[in-house]
Amino acid sequence: MAEWKQKRFWTTVSVEGEADGFSILLDGRRVKTPAKASLQVPSQRMAELIAAEWEAQEEVVNPNLMPNTRSANAAIDKVAIQHTEVADMLAGYGDSDLLCYRADSPAELVERQAAAWDPALHWAADVLGARLEPRAGVLHVPQDPEALNILSKRTHAFNNFELAAFHDLVSLSGSLVLGFAAALDWQPVDDVWSMSRIDENWQEEQWGVDEEAAETVALKKADFLHAKCFFDACSD
Repeated sequence: MAEWKQKRFWTTVSVEGEADGFSILLDGRRVKTPAKASLQVPSQRMAELIAAEWEAQEEVVNPNLMPNTRSANAAIDKVAIQHTEVADMLAGYGDSDLLCYRADSPAELVERQAAAWDPALHWAADVLGARLEPRAGVLHVPQDPEALNILSKRTHAFNNFELAAFHDLVSLSGSLVLGFAAALDWQPVDDVWSMSRIDENWQEEQWGVDEEAAETVALKKADFLHAKCFFDACSD
């Protein structure tokens, strides 16, 4: 049996400002999320990005070409009903942050990690008020509870849409600090992504590039860049 696919049924796409946000309308009817909630977003910019995705659909709707719609759906249908749990999960990255677990050899890798990751930890200490300390090796050593508490409060302060984007910034990079660095524009987002790939890039230099793995990484990078764009659109 052929898989059912939704066909385009609308002619016009528009954005409507309301008292508490912006809605996307198809032939004057509000778009709903998969859970049947109103797809209402916090900024006109985000609404316009989503509206453009719906306008771009042709005969058959392709959700893979609608990343902003998917992110907004996640914010409304998932994050909104478990904001505390999602924030707790992301804040937990701080105690095992990628940037804090360093190689003890070879010297060149040690130097690369320090050159990229030490400035990020210094930035977190200066701007976020939370200093995380690096360690050599992979054995877990707890971080300062006060620093973790500061990072947790900042994470919990994000609204549902920001937190949906922040989820991908943190989970895809493996670092709470890099998630904040991307969200708060410490460095260009491409550079932040590169910081998260130092170990993998080193391995590729030693053993060569696995084409299948490279394709997966490219998809993850695209998702990371989208998450940054979606985060920025929360307040435009």
